[in-house]
Amino acid sequence: MEAVTEGSWESLPVALSPGVLQALRELGFARMTPVQSATIPLFMNNKDVAAEAVTGSGKTLAFVIPILEILLRREEKLKKMQVGAIIITPTRELAIQIDEVLSHFTKHFPKFSQILLIGGRNPMEDVEKFKERGGNIIVATPGRLEDLFRRKADGLDLASYVKSLDVLVLDEADRLLDMGFEASLNTILDFLPKQRRTGLFSATQTQEVENLVRAGLRNPVRISVKEKGVAASNTQKTPTRLENYYMICKADEKFNQLVHFLRQHKQEKHLVFFSTCACVEYYGKALESLIKQVKIMSIHGKMKHKRNKIFTEFRKLPGGILVCTDVMARGIDIPEVHWVLQYDPPSSASAFVHRCGRTARIGNVGSALVFLLPMEESYINFLSINQKCPMQEMKPQTNVLDLLPKLKSMALADRAVFEKGMKAFVSYVQAYAKHECNLIFRIKDLDFASLAKGFALLKMPKMPELRGKCFPDFTPVTVNTDSISFKDKNREKQRQKQLEQQRKEREENGGKKKFIKNKAWSKQKAKREKKKKVTAKRKHEEGSDIEDEDMEELLNDTRLLKRLKKGKISEEEFEKRLTGSHSRLKAETVADLESEGTYHRSVSNSIPQNEFEYIIRYFILQYQNIPPILKIIYFRALEAVVTLGFFFFLTVVHPHVMFCFKNSRLVIALILIMLSPCHVTCTIFQVLTTVIVIEEDDTSCTQVLCHR
Repeated sequence: MEAVTEGSWESLPVALSPGVLQALRELGFARMTPVQSATIPLFMNNKDVAAEAVTGSGKTLAFVIPILEILLRREEKLKKMQVGAIIITPTRELAIQIDEVLSHFTKHFPKFSQILLIGGRNPMEDVEKFKERGGNIIVATPGRLEDLFRRKADGLDLASYVKSLDVLVLDEADRLLDMGFEASLNTILDFLPKQRRTGLFSATQTQEVENLVRAGLRNPVRISVKEKGVAASNTQKTPTRLENYYMICKADEKFNQLVHFLRQHKQEKHLVFFSTCACVEYYGKALESLIKQVKIMSIHGKMKHKRNKIFTEFRKLPGGILVCTDVMARGIDIPEVHWVLQYDPPSSASAFVHRCGRTARIGNVGSALVFLLPMEESYINFLSINQKCPMQEMKPQTNVLDLLPKLKSMALADRAVFEKGMKAFVSYVQAYAKHECNLIFRIKDLDFASLAKGFALLKMPKMPELRGKCFPDFTPVTVNTDSISFKDKNREKQRQKQLEQQRKEREENGGKKKFIKNKAWSKQKAKREKKKKVTAKRKHEEGSDIEDEDMEELLNDTRLLKRLKKGKISEEEFEKRLTGSHSRLKAETVADLESEGTYHRSVSNSIPQNEFEYIIRYFILQYQNIPPILKIIYFRALEAVVTLGFFFFLTVVHPHVMFCFKNSRLVIALILIMLSPCHVTCTIFQVLTTVIVIEEDDTSCTQVLCHR
C-alpha cells in the first residue's frame, strides 16, 4: 500500500472516543487518509460539509466516525426508538457495505442500535424489525426510507422518531440525483428537522449536487481532496496508482478478446461491466460455459432477492469474475479487485471514473481496460480533457480463438440463449442511442452487421432502428428459428401452448397475422410527450367542468361541418350523421340557481343550424368554466381595452379633436362619453354569452338568461 495517509488518529484536534480508536485498530487503519483528516474535525465541530474525493479514498470512515462522536456527545441520550443519524445511499450494495463498516464500531457501543433499510424484501419485515429493535442509526436507500415514512397506518410513526435527528449523510450524492431519487429525497427532507448537521460525499460534483448543497446545507464547508503529486491545474479524478488501458477492436472481435484476456488472468479478481441488464444476462451465461475452473457471477439492477446474496458471496471470494452493470460502479468496496474491464463504455464520463474506481482503492495497485470500436477512438481524447484520465493503449492479442461459432451452437441448442442474445442486441442498440457523448457514439455510424456477429446472432432482430437497412456482410442461419426449443421442458411446454393459440387466432383472422407497427425508441418518447401536451390542451383540466363526451360531441360536429363546407359529404348525409349523433343523448335542462353573482348554466342538445352557432356554442362552453372572479376581471379588462381604443381613435386617428383638451372639463366629459358605450357593449356581450338554447321544437324556443 502506498503511503497516502495524513497522520495518526490521535493527532486530530478533537479527541476520539476509546471505543472508536479500538475499532480502528481492529480494522487495521493506523493512520488517516487526506479526506478523513480534512473532514472529520469539521464535521465533529458541527459544520455542514460537501466533500469531493477520488474513489477509494476512505470517504466512508470520514462520515461514520463523526456520526458516532456526535451521538456520543449528546446531552440527552437517545432512546430506543429515537433516530440520531441517517445515511442515505443510491444502491443496496453500498448500503450493505456501509452497514458492515458501521457494525464494527457499534459493537463497542451497545447503547446504539442500527438498522439497514433497503429494497428486495418485504417492507413489513423492516417495520416489525424497527418496532422491535429500534434504530438510532439508519442506513437506507431512498425508496425504502420514503416508504417507511408512509407506514403510520402499520404502526410505525417514523416522522415523530426523526425529530431527534442530529446528522444526515448523503453518500454518492450525485448518483442519488442521477438515478431519479430527487423526488424521494425531497419527501424525506420534508420529514427531517432543519436543525441538523448534513454531509454530502461524492467522487464527482455535478450541477445538481451544487443545487442540493445550496438548498439543503447551512454555510457548508467545501472539501476537495486531490491525489498527491497531481499538479494544481490538473483535476485527475482517478487514483494515481490506477493504470488505465484501452483496446481498439472491431465489434465481432471484442468477445474473443475478452475471453482470451480472462483466460490469461484466471487467478485474479475481475469486474466486467456491460451497458444493459440484458447484456449481463447473455454474456454472463456465455462466459460461464466458455471459461472453466473460474467462479463467474452476474448481477444487475433488475435482480430483486438474489442481488444481496451474490454481492456478499463475491466479496468473500479470493478470485473470480463478476459480470455487472453500473449498479456496481458507485462506492462499492470489493477487496482485491485486480482488473476492471469495461466491455461497453459507460453512458457518461463520470460513470467511467466510478467504474475504474472499483480497483486501486486506498493506495493499492489496480488496472482498468475499456474496449472501444474503431469509430470510438476519439473517446480517449474526450476522457483526457473531461476527466483528466491518462490512458495507455493495449494492442489486441493475436492468434485468438474464434468462439462465436460455439456461442451460435449454444443458441441453436437452447432457445433461452437465442432469446437472450436477441434481447441483448436490442438493448445495446437502444442504450447506444441514449449515450451522453452522442457526437462520438453515433448510432448512424454503428456497423450493425459486425455487431450482430459479435453477439453471435442467428438472425437480425426485427426492430425499428434496422428498418429499411440491408446487411450483406451478415449471413443468417438457414434453420427456422421458430423450431428452436427450450432445454427447460416446462418453458417449452408453455411455448407450444402459445404457438397453438397463435395458430388458432390466425385461422380465425383468415390467415392474417396482427401487425403492430413499432416506432424507434428515440421517437417514442417524443411522441408520448406530444400526445400528453395535446391531451392536456384539449381537456383544459385547470378548473374545467366540461365533460369529455360534451367536448367530443362538439368537436365531431365541427369536423362534420368542415367536411360539408369542402364538399366531401352531401347535406343529406350531414343531417343524417348529425341527427344520429345527437339522438343518442337525451335533452336535459340544467339550471343551477346559484346566488351571489354565480352564473346559471345549461347544456344544449339542439342541432346547430350554421357555422356561427357552432362558434357561439364552443365559446359558451369555454366561458362557463371561468370562475366568477375571473369573469369580473375579464369584463373590467375588456372595458379598459375598449376605453383605450376609443381614446386612441379620437386622439390619433382624428387629431383635430385635440382642441377639446384645452379645457379640463371637456376632458372629463369626453371620458364619461367614452365609458358609456363601453358599459353598454360589455353588458350586451355578457348577456349574449349567457344565452343558451336548452330546448327547441317547431313552435317554441326557451331561453335562459343569467343575471349579471
